[in-house]
Amino acid sequence: MFFRINIKMIDNVASKDVIRRTIYWFISVVVVLIVLVYALLSYFIALGVSKAEREDQFDHPSNYGLHFEEVTFPSRGDNIELDGWYILGDDNSINLIFVHGISSNRTGDNAMDLASRLVDKGFAVLLFDLRAHGSSEGERISGGDHERRDVLGAYDFLVNRGVPSNKIGVLGFSMGAAASILALTEESSIQALVADSPYANVSDLMAYEISRKTVIPESIAPIFIPGATLCAGLFFDIDIAVLDNETAVSKLDYPILVIHGSDDTRIPVE
Repeated sequence: MFFRINIKMIDNVASKDVIRRTIYWFISVVVVLIVLVYALLSYFIALGVSKAEREDQFDHPSNYGLHFEEVTFPSRGDNIELDGWYILGDDNSINLIFVHGISSNRTGDNAMDLASRLVDKGFAVLLFDLRAHGSSEGERISGGDHERRDVLGAYDFLVNRGVPSNKIGVLGFSMGAAASILALTEESSIQALVADSPYANVSDLMAYEISRKTVIPESIAPIFIPGATLCAGLFFDIDIAVLDNETAVSKLDYPILVIHGSDDTRIPVE
């Protein structure tokens, strides 16, 4: 009798051990699958959000009777070839670098109309396409991380043309404003900036951009922000952490003009 009871106890213990191992194996497989799916979706989110959306030019300097040159110059540091128009002034003109927004180009945001009016006021204007926009080289956008090198390349172009650094200012729109802020923290020779509709911190916009460029709803997009941030750095060399203009702007020791509209839904005025 005692032997039979022990056998039953051993069988019960063995059965429970098999069940425990089966449950552990099942949970492990589920966890691995969830991690793999999360990683895969995060990669495709980073891929989609950084994908270029090129637009044809909306306008042209000839429509305004402006004297201009077709120019090409490299970005600073990684030598991406950037295309632009240099609308000439005289030797004493202040030169303004226009930096357009995401999914736009050098003629977006009514840039040509604004440039023509500024030229009438005696300014010279350099308009160019950021990387992966318009007719410039590049395959990926980065929210301002890589684009800041394009702004610095535009500055280098003007300096190489003999323009004194104290006669160069920057006007940036949206992402271009953010890229300009980041660029000017690295180039102290530029002492004039107008930032039109910049974001404070790109992490605040990521859920919206994920929903805009992928099939993932904005309500659940925040779940994928850490994974997409990691994938952006690993696969596309995009450092999301530096896209904090609220902190970067504090490094500029001169007044800047910030323009924003209360009806802006993509980058709320707050």
